[in-house]
Amino acid sequence: MKFHLNQAEGLNIFTALGDDHVFINQQRYAQPGLLVGAELIDTTWSNGRFDQLTEEHFAKIARLSPEVVLFGTGNRQRFPHPALTAPLINARIGLEIMDSRAACRTYNILVGEGRNAMVALIMPSV
Repeated sequence: MKFHLNQAEGLNIFTALGDDHVFINQQRYAQPGLLVGAELIDTTWSNGRFDQLTEEHFAKIARLSPEVVLFGTGNRQRFPHPALTAPLINARIGLEIMDSRAACRTYNILVGEGRNAMVALIMPSV
């Protein structure tokens, strides 16, 4: 799937998404868990295993102080235990949970509007 957005020049934008990879600004990333912000790409955010996420994964995001976090949970929407996402809630950071493809599309829109958004992504094939 290819994306087209030219409004956020110089910022990290998803330009394509496959079953086991994404392209950010035309560069391929195949790490199983990514954290992406307008000016940040963290390829070590998680190992891509939903069942191995911890509170610290979300605390790391909270320390970056985004306005909203889009959590892409792979091919299907899955909800983490509320205790895991408590650092975001306590920091009053918005959290939206969706499948990874929807998270990438939504992130592009928000960043294109100038919002301080991040996406925590588990690859769709995981």
